[in-house]
Amino acid sequence: MVNKTLDARLSDGTKISDLTVPEEGIISSKVWSDPELFDFELKKIFAKTWNFVAHETEIPTTNDYVTRFVGNDRVIAVRTEDGVNVFLNACVHKGMHLCRQDHGNTKTFKCIYHGWTYRTNGTVAGVPAQKEAYGDTLDRNNYKLIQARVESYGGLIFATFNEEAPSLDEWLGDMKFYIDIYFNKTPQGMEVVGPPQRWVVSANWKAAADNFASDSYHAVMAHASGVALGQVPPDPRFTMYGKQISLQNGHGLGIVGGPPHVKLPEYLNYPEEIVNAAKNKLSEEQMEVFRKSNFVPGNIFPNLSFLNVMQGSQLNEQGPPQPFMTMRLWQPRGADEIEVFTWLLVDKESPEWFKEQTKQNYIVGFGSSGTFEVDDAEVWAGMSRITKGVIAQERLELHYVMGMHNELVTDWPGPGKVSPTTFTEENTRNFFAQWKKLLTEE
Repeated sequence: MVNKTLDARLSDGTKISDLTVPEEGIISSKVWSDPELFDFELKKIFAKTWNFVAHETEIPTTNDYVTRFVGNDRVIAVRTEDGVNVFLNACVHKGMHLCRQDHGNTKTFKCIYHGWTYRTNGTVAGVPAQKEAYGDTLDRNNYKLIQARVESYGGLIFATFNEEAPSLDEWLGDMKFYIDIYFNKTPQGMEVVGPPQRWVVSANWKAAADNFASDSYHAVMAHASGVALGQVPPDPRFTMYGKQISLQNGHGLGIVGGPPHVKLPEYLNYPEEIVNAAKNKLSEEQMEVFRKSNFVPGNIFPNLSFLNVMQGSQLNEQGPPQPFMTMRLWQPRGADEIEVFTWLLVDKESPEWFKEQTKQNYIVGFGSSGTFEVDDAEVWAGMSRITKGVIAQERLELHYVMGMHNELVTDWPGPGKVSPTTFTEENTRNFFAQWKKLLTEE
């Protein structure tokens, strides 16, 4: 089947296909702030592709649930004896917000408007005063919560309401090779540490996703304070010494090994127990990539980013940097607002001392009060503010041409289109090529 290209336009006549020329690194400033364009994204990207909704360890037992989003639609992810269901969080009687708690455990969901009650399989369990209100005309078997397709990989649960979307396996493609290394490297897998931290940033969701998929260059300036504080290696260009990897469907990551003149531990300095467990789970090629890893940012298109890094801290001034693993969902709340969901993850086999150490290290640099988090949020918000201007909207053309001169690496042990340095914007071009494809295909 050949996908047809749509002549989709904004109300001012701008063709959406003209907003980006990824192969030339040209992107219009409208992509960071135009509210009309955001409506297209909700319909053509979030409503059509796989969306991350939860980690399996957030709902480990039967009847555990969390409430999340698919685009701007509220959903419930609930575990049943048969697996995980994801439903639109709306009563089918009059559309009231059905479940208003962030998480919990329940056998039924009851609407506070009229009391319609639903089982965790989405069927109607009860209707108050049914005989008096409906007589014999209401067959509860005809009503059910709107249900999404659900699939998972490496502990990550995804959902889509698009029946024609490819399988999650096809959607993730070669990204699964790297998900295994950073999310699923031990036999028992990872677990989240507590509920996600949440806060709001006045920025466009793509700025954050692009930052994690592609932008190692910003550490030179935006995170210079981290170098001064000893949280990262004493070289402001430390993030250039690695490989950037572009994958199908807009996914991408960077794998930074650290400056050649600075001795850093292998395997992100994970405890010996974790490295040995990984050797029993991963392939030789995956272990070689893991061995070379010191700082690993990435993004699973559209808006699930992750960061597996070593970081020094004031808690550990005399020793080598310590690792932590975080993932974050850039939940769009408008063209210029994101609700950030961020989780800390740890391998289940980790010793208790390491679980506590990695948590403290994460809090110092990231999370709602982390030093690096504040740096990034200020930059993304600034991009949104500036690109709203009339002149900026009409004339500001952004240039993502870094690294276009590079020859690709051919001896990398993993899959993907591999650049020889992380000072490149190849993953930005890859991200926006997928973005453009989804917005302009029928």
